[in-house]
Amino acid sequence: AWHVEHGAKFEEVGQWMRPWYFPRGNESMFDAVQRECRAVREQVGILDASTLGKIEIQGKDAREFLNRLYTNAWTKLDVGKCRYGLMCKDDGMVMDDGVTACIAENHFHMTTTTGGAAAVLDWMELWHQTEWPELEVYFNSVTDHWAAMAINGPNARKLLAELTDDIDLSGENFKFMDWRAGTVAGVPARVFRISFTGELSFEINVQANHALHVWKALFDKGEKYGLTPYGTETMHVLRAEKGFIIVGQETDGSMTPEDLGMQWCVGYKKPFSWIGKRALSRPDTKREDRKQLVGLKPLDPQLVLDEGAQIVLEKEIRIPMPMVGHVTSSYFSPTLGHSFALAVVKGGSQRMGQTVYLPMADGRVHAAEVVSPVFYDAEGARHHV
Repeated sequence: AWHVEHGAKFEEVGQWMRPWYFPRGNESMFDAVQRECRAVREQVGILDASTLGKIEIQGKDAREFLNRLYTNAWTKLDVGKCRYGLMCKDDGMVMDDGVTACIAENHFHMTTTTGGAAAVLDWMELWHQTEWPELEVYFNSVTDHWAAMAINGPNARKLLAELTDDIDLSGENFKFMDWRAGTVAGVPARVFRISFTGELSFEINVQANHALHVWKALFDKGEKYGLTPYGTETMHVLRAEKGFIIVGQETDGSMTPEDLGMQWCVGYKKPFSWIGKRALSRPDTKREDRKQLVGLKPLDPQLVLDEGAQIVLEKEIRIPMPMVGHVTSSYFSPTLGHSFALAVVKGGSQRMGQTVYLPMADGRVHAAEVVSPVFYDAEGARHHV
């Protein structure tokens, strides 16, 4: 109701309607998104993240189950810590991702993509019931139980400090990828210091029926910090600037973690053969000419490439000609001052600095330079403050 009252435009995401952007006055979508992006990078923005899938995982074998389900390791994750995880199908292709937090030694809180929550829970039950019934582990969907508000930007800590007196928000005692229990606006909360924007961020999770109270309390205190609501389109721009993938946009059921440049998230030395490990050792998944995630910088800095546009290596168009990839995400960035895109390109990691071409249906041919998919704050300094 708050979003409707404040003029949000909505889009369908999975089973949900999510705020897409919040136009002011006669703003176009482009103008609204540019303003929202600047607010997050320069002051503080707030996103309703309540639609993220949330699954409670409990039992003495919870860690072992996570080790088998995710590509990376979970044995040593301490209570109070969070970890990003990739989930593959048994063919080695990425199916979902999210952050999982260690609530207690045998208790974890998993988040999934908004559209993937039901499929992930089904996947977990399938493997538990048919392959590993000996594991003592239990799952429960709590997506509707928790509302989540992500505050992002240089002023996020100052704003949250106005609403809590029992959580130490200092960078020394509440580090990136930590979570803390406490109260926010007088309401019991789990606060996760995780970031999908690359900025200083706190994700506030509260019991759903308290959400509007906490949301309004943030706005009561947030005006002096420039608190700005933003929607999914701005979220997409901000995460793409950091090279963060969205499953289902940068992936299509044919992308491995290595294709996405996410080898750091794969634990080949884990003792148990986690789902997808065997498939990732096949000759086909080891080919160097597989499509790989790259960044594209259009030679015309004002040109926003079409998402889905096919990529070729030759400027002169002839039919037929080999297509080597396509654009997965494309935006104009007010922070960078130019347009940019993410794409998957055959052998892309070996093509840095090369020029590729994108033929359009109307006969035009656009050109772009292949660059790193991380366009902004590659060192991660801004979210570690």
